[in-house]
Amino acid sequence: MWCLCCLYSSEPQNPVELKANSWIRSLLCHLLSSSKWESNEAETSTFISTLGYTSADYYCHLVKNMVFPLVTELRGNQFNGLNIQGRVSASHVNAVSLFCVPLITLPDLTPLLETLLLYHGGTSKEILSSEFLEAVNEAFLKKKISLPESAVFSLWLRHLPSLEKATLYLLDQLVTIQFNSLEEVACVIKDSLLPQAASHPAIFRIVNEIFKNALLETDGTPEVMTVIQVFTQLFLQAHQNENKRKFPLKAYFPYHHQPLLTALLRRPFELPTTYWSQHLKHISDMLKALVEDTNISSLADLFEIWFLVARFGEWLDIAAEQLLKAAVEPDALLWLLAFYYCPQNENQQRTQTMVEAQAVYKHLKMLFSCTVLSVKHLEAAVHGIMNIEQRCNQHLITHLLTNFLLFSSGGHMIAQEFICHVTETTDRSKEVCSLLIRSAYRINHNGEENQGTVKLLNELLQKLTLKV
Repeated sequence: MWCLCCLYSSEPQNPVELKANSWIRSLLCHLLSSSKWESNEAETSTFISTLGYTSADYYCHLVKNMVFPLVTELRGNQFNGLNIQGRVSASHVNAVSLFCVPLITLPDLTPLLETLLLYHGGTSKEILSSEFLEAVNEAFLKKKISLPESAVFSLWLRHLPSLEKATLYLLDQLVTIQFNSLEEVACVIKDSLLPQAASHPAIFRIVNEIFKNALLETDGTPEVMTVIQVFTQLFLQAHQNENKRKFPLKAYFPYHHQPLLTALLRRPFELPTTYWSQHLKHISDMLKALVEDTNISSLADLFEIWFLVARFGEWLDIAAEQLLKAAVEPDALLWLLAFYYCPQNENQQRTQTMVEAQAVYKHLKMLFSCTVLSVKHLEAAVHGIMNIEQRCNQHLITHLLTNFLLFSSGGHMIAQEFICHVTETTDRSKEVCSLLIRSAYRINHNGEENQGTVKLLNELLQKLTLKV
């Protein structure tokens, strides 16, 4: 250090001396930040200010010079092709992770955070401190730090409380904020990295259990159900794009009826639209055989079957559309919707559900080709919703009515007045809004509907989101 100070020119006379001074200042700053002299802060501050640096410059160099050797040490030095990573003790790694806790949000620390999260040291026991793992997860969730996907996935695999917190944080974020489109919901979910992380079956199953509990605790609210359905779509996309370590889909749904699972996993865009009704009938027939012909031992088993079907809600929405738009045999599709909305019904109750749904369906199908309608034409159906004893069947009929208004030319004329009437008299604003948002998402992606339907959807959503 003394030799460098002697070489330093207090009044540089030429470019060479200017360049030499710059090099000397950098080298002195490096030596200071790498030495034990930094413990004497007063002397250090005086010295670095004499060199023309600020404390911020000094501490920036200090952090970098502390991080670099630690990263090198943990990643393993290569000496003649021999990896000596195993020489780093678990206690040392734990101490390094604790050292990082108060510095988590410093950008210069990111390489060390990543290295620690990906470091295992050849032992099955966790060597990173729980305080460190929790602090990193908290900072990541609140967007205070940015980490590579591999580091985030490793964090959630090695520390399950962090994964649980990330999932609950996402759910809370999505059900407490009003979104106007599923594109917005999908963007938030994808940004959380959870669908991508769920490509690992262990993460998928834990997230799946949290979703189940959230659905049960909220009594199946449309917002939570929509989140689960969008998450499933994004997970399937991430799984399809996975190149490194692609697990079979059976690894994520090991206890389910595999032919039914295979049918549900087919995305609508993979099939011609003319084949949709046939595919839905196939799903309905398998599901009916599974529910009615098999001795289901408990409500828990029934819930597992229902939850599998519910998370692929895009097919259920298409079933409701096909009933009105296409020339189909209605019984199989109505049964599928009846099971979704009323899964706990016994055979006699489900028969009653089907009778009520068929009556409304026939009424709507009869009116579907009418080009001129008034609200009075649908008053009987509204009256039916308000007087049906089974609350679950009210949801089914609301679904059919909403699709009738969207996809029939006569329904377009009375849609705004009718939906306002329904939401004011039956408190179904959130439910109808959720149906409309899902329809808008499908139309935007498939591009098959006319501009009149798109315009109507936007107008209805604008009015309903103000109410909700």
